[in-house]
Amino acid sequence: MTPEATDFAALGLPQPLVQALARQGITTPFEIQRATMPDALAGRDVLGRGQTGSGKTLAFGLPLLALVADRNRARPLRPRALVLVPTRELAMQVNDALMPLGKAVGVFLKTAVGGVPYDRQIDALRRGVEIIVATPGRLGDLIARGVCHLDDIEVTVLDEADQMADMGFLPEVTELLAKTPAGTQRLLFSATLDGDVDALVKRFMTDPVTHSTAPSTASVSTMDHHMLLIPPHEKFPVAASIAARDGRTMVFARTQLGVDRLVEQLAAVGVRAGGLHGGKTQRMRTRTLAEFREGRVNVLVATDVAARGIHVDGVTLVLHVDPPKDPKDYLHRAGRTARAGESGAVATLVLPKQRRTTLAMLEKAGVAPAETRVRVGDPALAELIGAREPSGVPVRIEIEEPRRHGDRPGGPRRYGDRDTRGERRYGDRPQGERRYGDRPTDSRGYGDRPQGERRFGDRGGFRPEGRGRDDRPRDDRRGFGGRPPARTH
Repeated sequence: MTPEATDFAALGLPQPLVQALARQGITTPFEIQRATMPDALAGRDVLGRGQTGSGKTLAFGLPLLALVADRNRARPLRPRALVLVPTRELAMQVNDALMPLGKAVGVFLKTAVGGVPYDRQIDALRRGVEIIVATPGRLGDLIARGVCHLDDIEVTVLDEADQMADMGFLPEVTELLAKTPAGTQRLLFSATLDGDVDALVKRFMTDPVTHSTAPSTASVSTMDHHMLLIPPHEKFPVAASIAARDGRTMVFARTQLGVDRLVEQLAAVGVRAGGLHGGKTQRMRTRTLAEFREGRVNVLVATDVAARGIHVDGVTLVLHVDPPKDPKDYLHRAGRTARAGESGAVATLVLPKQRRTTLAMLEKAGVAPAETRVRVGDPALAELIGAREPSGVPVRIEIEEPRRHGDRPGGPRRYGDRDTRGERRYGDRPQGERRYGDRPTDSRGYGDRPQGERRFGDRGGFRPEGRGRDDRPRDDRRGFGGRPPARTH
């Protein structure tokens, strides 16, 4: 049983799990799995660092299932193992990956996330579940209600620990870890193991063994990085031509309203896209992800936090409509493509005045992009990333359904119930019914031009840089006084 083992049986996994993996066509471990699984199966605390898409879910999930399967069934309201994740989508992704494997060894899993009714989660806990996959906020609520206790926890996993720190979850995570029995096994997986994550390690882990399988910068060997310099008034037409390409594309916008507006604008020029952000109901988010995974929609437009940790096979292009300011956000976005050794491309739309700051950010991320000046219809767009002119025939998009009474739990919001924590900025919340970009850029009033007259290339919701209220320097925003906006809950 060595890190050089080439199959799961050699790593020490029980035969039922090996067979369950084989039925899914999974026979060869990834590097991070070969490195970490022997120590995890031996009961040691493990720190695993690897780039996104490197196989971290099975790296902790397989040892977790093997360890729990050897022990007694869970008592009501007392799970035997805990997996903490930053977002609802990641919780469901982990659950989907491990549930069929758990059935092979008689281990029951349940997600505990915000945005969905409590009833099913509470019923499952009362029946007894071995592994609970949870966001910090919802798990804290269940504990406060007296329907979940952590005193039987024998193994705790923290997945995407650096993202939980970035999103401000550390107080909740610390409180939850303190409720688990001291001296029990803990596995922590993260893209980076520094700063706030290191504080968790020092307090809660005992003589952990560290396995690092990737540098802290992007894996650029399987990605082509493009910085597309565009005129301000052509931002949407260029974005639309890229979204109209063949292949699965993931598009990132800075705000929730920017996501909604872009989805609507793409539909108006003939590109069907799904939108993903924390302001949508969990039902709609789950449906949108399913449509994207199954290929019914080839374009997914998302905010950073809503897409954290999401894995969808076959994403060949990541498009930054709004360049991220933080290199870690860039690496996270870029990691949605070129996963598990596959190839992919990353393109960033950059306005003239954004060039210097974007180049500085990319340098910190360890990326040297190819710079190209492009305009809508430029042959270089087609050559670089397969852009093409949209059909111009509007497509119908499904309108967000109203929240039902049980969709949002009552009481105060907590961390984990809404996964936009740490991302919300001025302008994210609509004032009444107005959305970002609803006002045309010329002097005509809203609605003066009939919808049917809009043609591809008409300027709609993307304002030229410096024209929108979110683009003004922070000190110029009315009422802020130079201070950052208050965080909303």
